[in-house]
Amino acid sequence: MAPTTQKAAVIQRDGSVALHEIAVPKPGPNEILVKVVAATQNPADWKTALMARRAGSVAGCDFSGIVEEIGSNVPPGLRSTGERVAGLVLGGIFPNGAFAEYLVTLADFVVHVPDTWSFEDAAQLGIAPLTALRMLHEMLELPEPRLPVPARHRAPPGPPDTTVLVSGGASSVGQYVVQFAKLSGLYVIATASERNFDLVRSFGADVVVDYRDPAGVIEHVADCVAEGTSFEIVAGALSGKGTIAYLTLADYPTAEGVKVLRSIVFDCFGMDYDFPLPFTASPELTALGRKWIQLLSELLVKADVRPNPALIQPYGLASVADGFHYMSEGKVSAQKITYRISDTPAEIL
Repeated sequence: MAPTTQKAAVIQRDGSVALHEIAVPKPGPNEILVKVVAATQNPADWKTALMARRAGSVAGCDFSGIVEEIGSNVPPGLRSTGERVAGLVLGGIFPNGAFAEYLVTLADFVVHVPDTWSFEDAAQLGIAPLTALRMLHEMLELPEPRLPVPARHRAPPGPPDTTVLVSGGASSVGQYVVQFAKLSGLYVIATASERNFDLVRSFGADVVVDYRDPAGVIEHVADCVAEGTSFEIVAGALSGKGTIAYLTLADYPTAEGVKVLRSIVFDCFGMDYDFPLPFTASPELTALGRKWIQLLSELLVKADVRPNPALIQPYGLASVADGFHYMSEGKVSAQKITYRISDTPAEIL
C-alpha cells in the first residue's frame, strides 16, 4: 500500500525547483500508480521549469519503477503489481512528474523493463528513444527496424534514400537514433565533438564527422541538437531537397526545397497540454504513440539496444536543482543525468 505523502521536486514561482512533501497521486480507471525507482533528466525539464513557471507542478519526465496499484478499467493481464516498467509523463506542467517517489500514468503507455536492464538505465526509456523512433519512422518515413536483426548491423553505403545524417550523434536522442537507424539497415553518418567519436562509433555509426563539417549529399536528417548553428550545418549537407526532423521548443529555420518537421513526442501520448504549444490529443497520434511503445518494448528484448552512459547524481531528488544548473550551463556531454530515488535524504533540508 502506497503512503499518502511523498517527496518530490516541485517547481517554484521563479522557475527553480525545491524538494517538498506532497500528496501521492491516485491512479484513475485507466492508469497505474508507479513507485519510482530512478528518473533521468532531459533539456526539456529545466527549460519547462524556467519558461512555464508552473508553481506547484512536479518536474521530470522520464522514469522507471515498479507498478504499485492498477486502475479499475485496466484490462486484465496488461499490467501486474510488482512489474518493472518505464516511460514518461509531462513533467513541469502538472502535479504529476517523474522527479517524485510516486507518479501515475496510463497503463498502456509504459515499457515493460526486461531483467537485463537496470532501473538506472531503464529510466531513460522515455523521451530519447521514443523521439528517435518518431523522427526516423514517422517524420523521415524511413524503414522500421527488422526483427530479429543482428546487433548494430552495418549496412553498406547505399543510395541517398538509405543514408541518414544524425546531427548530434552523441546526444541522448542521437545515441538512440544511431542505433535504431542501424537496426533498420540504414547507412548512418553522425556528427559529434571529436572527444565523442569513439562513443558514437560504438553505437553503430558508419561514419562520424566533426559536428561543424558534415560533408556529403544527404536527403534525410535527424537534428538532435536543434540549437545554435545546427540548422545551417545540416542544411549544408542536404542536396537542395530533403527532410529535416528536429526537436526544440523554439522556432526552426526553413530553406527552399527542404521540408522541416517538428517532433514533440508528447503529441503521441493521448493528452491535452498548453506548453510549449497548445495541443489537443489526436486519436491518430495516440495510436502512433502506442505503436512506438510496443516497438521499443520489442527492441529491448530482440535487439542489442544500449542505454546512454549514466551520470548518477549523489542525493537523489535533492540533487535536481544542481542537475538543472549543470545542464543549463551546457556541461552535459554524451551522458544522461540520473537520479536514484533511494539516494534522497530522509529529511527535507
